[in-house]
Amino acid sequence: MANVTLKVNGKTHTVDIDPSTPLLYILRNDLDLHGPRFGCGLGQCGACTVIINGVATRSCITPTSSVKSDITTLEGLSKDGALHPLQQAWIEEQVPQCGFCQNGQIMTAKALLDKTPKPTDAQIREGMARTLCRCMTYYRIQAAIKRASQQIAGIEPASDKKEVVA
Repeated sequence: MANVTLKVNGKTHTVDIDPSTPLLYILRNDLDLHGPRFGCGLGQCGACTVIINGVATRSCITPTSSVKSDITTLEGLSKDGALHPLQQAWIEEQVPQCGFCQNGQIMTAKALLDKTPKPTDAQIREGMARTLCRCMTYYRIQAAIKRASQQIAGIEPASDKKEVVA
């Protein structure tokens, strides 16, 4: 056992753990953060994704002792009670179905937009390719990322609603 200090969502935490414990377990069990989810346990599905040093990282396969940078979880995206533009876009595009993958999708999209603020469709597909959605809402995910990108850039996203003329 060892004391490990982590900075998660701007707050510093010290936990007494086995240094090889996956970060996901510490986030969920010790810090009571439930955005990251256990999916495959192999780093393949993305449900456990957090952002470490600007990179979307699979927390289920990341030993806690290896983390030396700030960690951002889904809970850390909202500032002052306001939804992050990605979270708002997810609602507006009605992305979730079962909701299981949403943490991984949003956190991977956040890392993508931080690196590429105005991604093309191809860049979105490439950046999101390793984050799986069991419900296959990939087109809505892509639309939400584009919407969030426009909102972050200060561009009003085009409305999909048709005006009804009486």
